[in-house]
Amino acid sequence: MKPNDVMSLIKEKKVEVIDLRFIDLPGLWQHFSVTSKEFSADVFEEGIGFDGSSIRGFQAIQESDMLLFPDPASAFLDPFTAHPTLVMICNVKDPVTGESYTRDPRYIATKAESYLKSSGLADVAYFGPEPEFFVFDDVRFDQSYNYGFYYLDSEEGFWNAGKQHENKANLGYKVRYKEGYFPVAPMDTLQDIRTEMALTMQQVGIDIEVHHHEVATAGQCEIDMRFDSLKIMGDKLLKYKYVVKNVARKHGKTATLMPKPLFMDNGSGMHVHQSLWKGNKNLFFEGGTYADLSKMALYYIGGILKHAPALLAFCAPTTNSYRRLVPGYEAPINLIYSQRNRSAAVRIPAYSRSEKAKRIEVRFPDPSCNGYLAFSAMLMAGLDGIQNKIVPPGPMDKDLYDLEPEDLAKVAKAPGSLDEVLNALEKDHSFLLKGDVFTKDVIDVWIEYKRLKEVDAIRLRPHPWEYALYYDI
Repeated sequence: MKPNDVMSLIKEKKVEVIDLRFIDLPGLWQHFSVTSKEFSADVFEEGIGFDGSSIRGFQAIQESDMLLFPDPASAFLDPFTAHPTLVMICNVKDPVTGESYTRDPRYIATKAESYLKSSGLADVAYFGPEPEFFVFDDVRFDQSYNYGFYYLDSEEGFWNAGKQHENKANLGYKVRYKEGYFPVAPMDTLQDIRTEMALTMQQVGIDIEVHHHEVATAGQCEIDMRFDSLKIMGDKLLKYKYVVKNVARKHGKTATLMPKPLFMDNGSGMHVHQSLWKGNKNLFFEGGTYADLSKMALYYIGGILKHAPALLAFCAPTTNSYRRLVPGYEAPINLIYSQRNRSAAVRIPAYSRSEKAKRIEVRFPDPSCNGYLAFSAMLMAGLDGIQNKIVPPGPMDKDLYDLEPEDLAKVAKAPGSLDEVLNALEKDHSFLLKGDVFTKDVIDVWIEYKRLKEVDAIRLRPHPWEYALYYDI
């Protein structure tokens, strides 16, 4: 849509509120609202001001004034508000220079797409993320100087198999640990809620392919979106999270996309399917080769695997991410590629031999990431692989978890902590700076924020299990 189309839509749908949204650096949607009476088409040209010093990863207090410019093409009606509300995703600009703000993640995604086109290698990069999440019935957590705890519960949780309720019977049908993929109702209690999520996503402009219960007990779910171009998929991932959380809340439940909320069961990943196209040609397909992969696709994989330790700083960007990236839980810690093998960091799906369906699947990202940054970083790593003809190690079609120790030792592993991947990003980020897609400032701010607000914050606090290990020492 164009600005005039938005203004017409406001009248047609009797919109009362315009909600302006943008994303902070870590990856959460921020917003403020104006009434339709105060909103005019001038905002599309002149912008609307906000305080950038209050946004994580943005401006210092002495340079706080920033401008938002709504993207009319992003407009959709909010399905959750009591009053008719039109949402628009905004781009951020500096009011002094008039230039796009280099720390705006959506702008980074825009630059990544521009760099791809300027390289001449392809016209468009398609991304298809598969975010997983949990739906719980109760969550409590707190930490202070003298205590710290979390508590989760779900009517599906297998730990409730023996629970006695005061006012109702326990009907059984609890999802056994690691066996949630994918029994029908009554074991799967979330069918209707996932369907409502999927249909609501379609309502706000996301094409949905499939939804199902996932492997873990206690309400782990997956809803798969149809692929789209990089920046648009970044937009859709934010819509996805918004819908998941609000539909769950509507039903008196709570949804989380944190990677590893449960001990001793599978965590939530976000496998990301990727392909490059020029015109109507899929550049990743070449019939008769291993997995029908073209040389370009192999080099792209080579770039992903070479830069994987640095990519993880954007693709698995939380301390909790590394509770998931451990052996034994389908976690892709082995930096190798394979056809069909789910224990590899990069998998080549074999569901279809069609040229149009050929893509790679990067398996180490998780849904805690900022999609604009993660997708852009993976594209830049893949392009670096193509430009430098980086041949990836592999392929390997054996179960990597069953390899003999001496063979497994030859396979490179993903780093095991947020601290390690931030160190890797600090050493290896020149591929991200090409085309000014990521700036050195963005890299530095990201590393500083993650170390100070997350790595150090966790390092300084006693862990509850340390009491079990050491209290009597």
